Amino acid sequence: MLILELAFTAAPERLAARPAHRDVLARLRAEGRLLAAGPWEDDSGALLVFTVDRAELDRLMDDDPYYRTPGVEVVRIRAWSPVVGPPASPDPVVRPPRTDGREHGPDGRLATSVGPYGHGGRLRRTPSVAVCR
Repeated sequence: MLILELAFTAAPERLAARPAHRDVLARLRAEGRLLAAGPWEDDSGALLVFTVDRAELDRLMDDDPYYRTPGVEVVRIRAWSPVVGPPASPDPVVRPPRTDGREHGPDGRLATSVGPYGHGGRLRRTPSVAVCR
């Protein structure tokens, strides 16, 4: 996998080019060549995780004019070998339907009205087991 880090400035050209770039990213994700992408919370840049080799990443960047747009700077490209986390395949996790009426939220946790963990954050521990009250 390759990590691409971008830095942004306030150039208006960047914002104008962003919708077309995001369309390209959606296509690459659907094709399995992009695992994840998104801006830093303060919009100072972005991180993209590709599942391609360096030669293909170079071709993808050449085909997407966003990387040459004023206000977008490629800070670094690094190879990444995750030992914990998602597999190299960008296929989403498919969960079987629940039978208890509850559903998983977009973050994979159970969506409940009690709290993000389904128990209001209270956890009671026994010597070898964690039990929710």
